[in-house]
Amino acid sequence: MSAIYKQVLPYLAIFRNNATMLGAVFAGAFAFNMGYDTVMNKVWDHHNRGRQWKDIRHKYVESEDDE
Repeated sequence: MSAIYKQVLPYLAIFRNNATMLGAVFAGAFAFNMGYDTVMNKVWDHHNRGRQWKDIRHKYVESEDDE
């Protein structure tokens, strides 16, 4: 196998058929979206630590065991 063929083979396998290409694009976009959302949520939570409801809830809500 030549080096050119090894570089072109993934292209031919994925983009030869329009439906396969569309599926690959959608799968890539979905994976990117999930990864991006996860990373941005972690950045947001780190930047706003101590100011979010999940961090200060214990100060304002009584537990159900105290009743």
